[in-house]
Amino acid sequence: MMRAKKLWGPPFYTLLLRHRSISSSAACRVPPGIGCSIISFSSSLNKGRFHFPENPFLKFSGKNFSADSSGKVGDRCWNCRAEPVPFLVCSSCRAIQPVDPSINYFQIFGLEKKYEIEGVNLEGKYKDWQKKLHPDLVHSKSEKEREFASEQSARVIDAYRTLSDPLSRAIYILRLEGVDVNEEETIAEPGLLAEILEIREAVDEASDVKALNDIKSQMQEKLKHWSKSFANAFQSQKFQEARTCIRRMTYYDRVNEEIVKRL
Repeated sequence: MMRAKKLWGPPFYTLLLRHRSISSSAACRVPPGIGCSIISFSSSLNKGRFHFPENPFLKFSGKNFSADSSGKVGDRCWNCRAEPVPFLVCSSCRAIQPVDPSINYFQIFGLEKKYEIEGVNLEGKYKDWQKKLHPDLVHSKSEKEREFASEQSARVIDAYRTLSDPLSRAIYILRLEGVDVNEEETIAEPGLLAEILEIREAVDEASDVKALNDIKSQMQEKLKHWSKSFANAFQSQKFQEARTCIRRMTYYDRVNEEIVKRL
């Protein structure tokens, strides 16, 4: 049985050959004579598949953001009809503008559309926007503009949360390229399945905070590794590899979330 041991060893394929219970809400059923199959994230039962209907380690986090880069609000300022219309305010009359979904999250912060943003003071840029959108600074504006400012602020917050998280940023930038990222992905990798089961067992059997923190540190290292792999795959436009990296990152991120709940 595992506790706080390092989870870097080879996959434990024997885990696939046993009929075992993961939890009361997520049982792994292995049909007789089958050593390995596919895990479906669907809550419905399909014959010949493993199912983890409610297992938090095998589900995508469901990041709440939109990668829509189309649907411009308008070509001119709604107030003075000047053009072009920038994000936040019109450069001519200074009227606050409605949210323009054609402006992506990278553009909001004046960033190049690329995955690696290390070294960028994203938090500083975010705070600058929040100052500009602070209610005290727009209280004298019309009700229409105050509503626009509130919507702009919400979009800036969403943009910051998305870009500041490596996994959310990966999913978002891939969707900007028109690549579908299915958050109900199916596992078809026996080695990954074995690793997930092993990690699950280690977390369940962690006896104290130190053991949980040890596992968390290992998950963070794995996240860094797959984040770098994603960056390389995305830069080379190997989008299928990039999706595989996202799948891995999702599992490890989910483990960290569960550990945080227990700490």
